[in-house]
Amino acid sequence: MFPRVLCAALALAAFAATSDAARAENRLALVIGQSAYRAVTALPNPANDANAISKLLTDAGFDVTLAADLTQKDMNEKVGDFAAKIATRGPDTVALLFYAGHGLQVDGENYLVPVDVDPKRETDIPLQAVRLNDVLNTLNAVPSRMRLLLLDACRNNPFPAISPTAGHGLALVDTKSGAPGTFLSYSTAPGAVAEDGDGADSPYTTALLAAAREPNLPIEEAFKRVRVAVNKATEGRQTPWESSSLTEDFRFVAGAAAAAPAAANAGPMPAATRRSVEDWQRDLKGKPIALANETIVADGTVEACEAFVTLYTDPPFSPQARQWLDLHRRMVAWKDAVLLNTAASYRAFLAKYPDSDLTPTAQRLVERLRNRPSPLPVVAAPATVPTTPTNVALGPTCPCNAPVQPVKKADAPVKKTDADPPRRKRPPRVDDGGGDVVIYRQPPPPEVIYGPPVGVGIGIGIGGGHWGGERGGVNGPIRRY
Repeated sequence: MFPRVLCAALALAAFAATSDAARAENRLALVIGQSAYRAVTALPNPANDANAISKLLTDAGFDVTLAADLTQKDMNEKVGDFAAKIATRGPDTVALLFYAGHGLQVDGENYLVPVDVDPKRETDIPLQAVRLNDVLNTLNAVPSRMRLLLLDACRNNPFPAISPTAGHGLALVDTKSGAPGTFLSYSTAPGAVAEDGDGADSPYTTALLAAAREPNLPIEEAFKRVRVAVNKATEGRQTPWESSSLTEDFRFVAGAAAAAPAAANAGPMPAATRRSVEDWQRDLKGKPIALANETIVADGTVEACEAFVTLYTDPPFSPQARQWLDLHRRMVAWKDAVLLNTAASYRAFLAKYPDSDLTPTAQRLVERLRNRPSPLPVVAAPATVPTTPTNVALGPTCPCNAPVQPVKKADAPVKKTDADPPRRKRPPRVDDGGGDVVIYRQPPPPEVIYGPPVGVGIGIGIGGGHWGGERGGVNGPIRRY
């Protein structure tokens, strides 16, 4: 009895220390659960997922805003209010957004689906849903310490009007190409479909609730455990995926001894070393296939998966790993085609993957971009510009190839008239002996039209007049005292 009471007391003390440290860190969270869809069958678990995650984050020291069953207008307002709240808290804020509900991709863009959507065609989704990139850009525009986006949003596309032609799951997003300090997690791999689950929560949320409560566990290690747990719970049908540009460490729950405010985040992260396929082959060789599969799922890299499929062939693990690898390569190729966004890029994708779920989208984009002119290559300017232009086709004797001599106004004949005033000669440079510095202005260019003489004193006294004895002409002395 006593040991159990002692363990409970120690756990409570650890959580209390974590909460104090985390609250000093400015932790904010927006948790959204979308269950009550109006045009399609409701989802039972997102509301439960949102409530459970909200409690987890509150216990971990987050100031949580919980929102459920949002329309497009409501979702945009919640995200905007959340960004404003981050700005109020300051640049040291850790901002976390959790979304559970439907999510889908259209033309290579990811969208979070409000409960009031009712699309009749794919082009309705950009008008009725919320673009994930808009959410990311809104959060990136506000200075913060880090941004964590956890998306349990890759369920089946429920809209019959667009499900046959829209791609499966969500498109790949690489946070490393955006603002540093971002962590993005999908409940399954890009291009794959997640399960809602048979329990009170989805497999992804169930695994996250367990891993995030582990004291002193870095976020990367926590999501390695999430990957393994979900992969096991779904018998390999679903494997979560992450992309991270974090530069600092983060822990949901600090250890019992970490009572200082800085303990929840232990400072800069060590640089990760990318292991080669050969390194993974040496590490995996000889391991039981189940243990090797768990190892590569926890790692989540292409190199680990490639090493696994070269060493193991037995089902069910090897076919699952090969399927994951093929899907990942296809989604990377799709991301590259979308980034280029040319008819040629989509044709190249179709040549490599002619029969995927993205084929209808790629074909449609080829037609849409068929008549768009290709961008011209940028040609560097020559280091020196020849003074004599040439035209090879016409030959050197063509008059148009002759050097063009600029015509100077001074060389043009000037017709003298009796009305032209006589020009004075430039006065000699004279020192009046008083020790003053005598400065003469340079004569103006020849094209200046001379006017009638004006007094020297006026030119100097006003300061904006013409120097010398006449307008733009003779240079009178300027004495500096």
